[in-house]
Amino acid sequence: MTIIVCPGIHEKELTDKFVMAWKDSVINSVQSANSINILICPVELYSALSGFHILQFLHQNLGEKLESPVIFVCFSAGVVGAIAAASSWQLLGGKVKAFIAIDGWGVPLWGNFPIHRMSHDYFTHWSSKILGSGENNFYADPAVDHLEMWRSPQKVQGWWVDSSVGESLSQQSLTAAEFLHRLLVQYEEN
Repeated sequence: MTIIVCPGIHEKELTDKFVMAWKDSVINSVQSANSINILICPVELYSALSGFHILQFLHQNLGEKLESPVIFVCFSAGVVGAIAAASSWQLLGGKVKAFIAIDGWGVPLWGNFPIHRMSHDYFTHWSSKILGSGENNFYADPAVDHLEMWRSPQKVQGWWVDSSVGESLSQQSLTAAEFLHRLLVQYEEN
């Protein structure tokens, strides 16, 4: 399985911190950690908004391995380019196991694959749902700074929400990193 990380428009160090925190608290605890390939889109070379360039990056790194399942983990402006790339990858025959949008506020998210939103506060969570979201989503509570979601997911406390059964019935308290871990385990098993 390959995880495609699509950063937003920010310093590269924030993405490095996200990947390091995520590896420490999420990836290393998954049974097939050795078979997980993490690819970070080099947004310093092109715009995070460009689905074309992200798709080109996928072709350069995965070649014609369309059958190899990918999970997109995207942040902020990176969500814009990544959703276009994920849809295109699938149209070309690729397998998108899941799409995780971290603070992609205002970005419409629809696809023929599971979609999850993670938001830095309840307002962002609530107002983004009308633009498409999956059943399992996360929002920080207490609210945190937008960049904190990316910098330190292991420190962001919040709620897992299953929108299919109603928010008030299905909330579970956990960190953003734990939410990502549970999603990864779920898609590893399927």
